[in-house]
Amino acid sequence: MIFAGNLSQANLASGDWVFVDIGFASAAKSCGFLVGSDQPEDITFSELKAKLLEIVRASKNPLNLLIEAPLSVSFNDSGNPTGRSVEKRGADTRYWYVSPGCSVLVAATYLLRSIQDTKPKRDIRLFEGLASFKPKDVKTKGSEDVKVLRGIIEDPSKGNIVAPRNLWVKPGDVLYSAFRVAGMDFGIPPVVEVT
Repeated sequence: MIFAGNLSQANLASGDWVFVDIGFASAAKSCGFLVGSDQPEDITFSELKAKLLEIVRASKNPLNLLIEAPLSVSFNDSGNPTGRSVEKRGADTRYWYVSPGCSVLVAATYLLRSIQDTKPKRDIRLFEGLASFKPKDVKTKGSEDVKVLRGIIEDPSKGNIVAPRNLWVKPGDVLYSAFRVAGMDFGIPPVVEVT
């Protein structure tokens, strides 16, 4: 079963961990992938899917899956898409419904559908990663981002772990699982934010 993790599970002792910086390229190694305490690697989307499905099938222990992509969405009281609290820093925004946010949300939808279709025998707890606020002239690989995200799970003082109740911006905003529209309502997970 796939569902949103919670703050008490946002630690390395709560189960097995996989960290994903998802990409959606036709040939490039656009995904960062890190299992537990292993070394991170950059892989293609199809390699990511195959490796993750193998991990899902390998055990019945709980699996904490952190994906660097929007896993929840927000709409304002008029029904229009709006940002979540973690998507704005000063004048900079990384809204879930704009350009890269949409692309990785679609990639995450395909990835999670492939997992759900296997009817996993282990609980899969979702956590959202947010490593998007980097200087525009600094390019990082997905393997570097997943290593930083794991560091926050190891030591929360290295970043920020935001509870779902703290994601809305204005009263009247409504949050949903990003996958509800695809018939997969996994709930709203905490956001592990690189600060």
